[in-house]
Amino acid sequence: MKQLQGFMHGINLGGWLSQCDHTKERYETFISEDDIKVIQSCGLDHIRVPVDYDLIETADGTYKEDGFVYIQRALDWAKKYGLNMILDLHKTYGFSFDEGEGEVGFFENPAYQERFIKLWEEFAKRFGSHADMLCFELLNEVTDQEYCETWNRILTDCVKRIRKIAPTIGILVGGYWNNSIKSLKDLCPPYDEHIIYNFHFYEPLIFTHQGAYWIPKMNTSFRMPFASTYAEYAKNTDEMIGQHFDEADLFPADQVLGTEYFETYFAEAIRVAGERNVALYCGEYGVINLVDDAATLQWYEAICSFFDRYGIGRAAWSYKEMDFGIADAHMDAIRAKLLKLL
Repeated sequence: MKQLQGFMHGINLGGWLSQCDHTKERYETFISEDDIKVIQSCGLDHIRVPVDYDLIETADGTYKEDGFVYIQRALDWAKKYGLNMILDLHKTYGFSFDEGEGEVGFFENPAYQERFIKLWEEFAKRFGSHADMLCFELLNEVTDQEYCETWNRILTDCVKRIRKIAPTIGILVGGYWNNSIKSLKDLCPPYDEHIIYNFHFYEPLIFTHQGAYWIPKMNTSFRMPFASTYAEYAKNTDEMIGQHFDEADLFPADQVLGTEYFETYFAEAIRVAGERNVALYCGEYGVINLVDDAATLQWYEAICSFFDRYGIGRAAWSYKEMDFGIADAHMDAIRAKLLKLL
């Protein structure tokens, strides 16, 4: 299967220019050059940099020059330390994966869509010459399946206009259900050889998000081991998330979840990627900081060995804080082992 060379082992800088309070203090202090130096010293090859439109646009769409400075700073730091970089638009005017942001109307409003495309044209003008070490990620985590056809049209129009400015830069596109691997089959065929199919992976969600305060039904004191049976995964998923655990229908109820789970989950996407000759890339994956060390390592070992087997590049969520921070104190005991897997 095709691979995204130079983007095989990375980490997210979540919470710096996105999902934050958007103050100068945050931009100046949350991530520093020393952090990029640490990331390089860990043996990683790239950073994914999520940005919200708030960083570089006012409410009426006027560009904020002081916001573009931070993207350029990240790019300069990455170059200095020999890292590649993905520029991810995490929130656009009218849409965010997080309903709490109050962004609505993007998929219904042609004016919002045009604003989105013009922003990517601006990114291409400013940063498109760095195609040797930079990729663009058009939009983070499209949510509803009903947006699929509209999203395919928008992303195709956006790619066409970017290509007039930056003809060879890598462009990552993801599907609905928050960049689910199961939605990749419904993405439009790649526009050209520089398109990458992007997905996020936090499955089984009941394990990686156990105790998560932002999941409505979740008991924040709930915990479970990774080595649980399909029956246990099904029961806990129903009770704590309110969803059906589909894979429980495919395996014996008393079987402990293992590598067969990942093989089944990824099978269709790997087939589609091969048929369309497009690389797969996992832009986010990780385990919440509430899980014990042994179980955390078991999950990372399982998914990273799978990524390695199929040559899938990835970026762990996230470098610090954001409930998943690799650099945070809760990872001290296992960080050295973990970094060998990422």
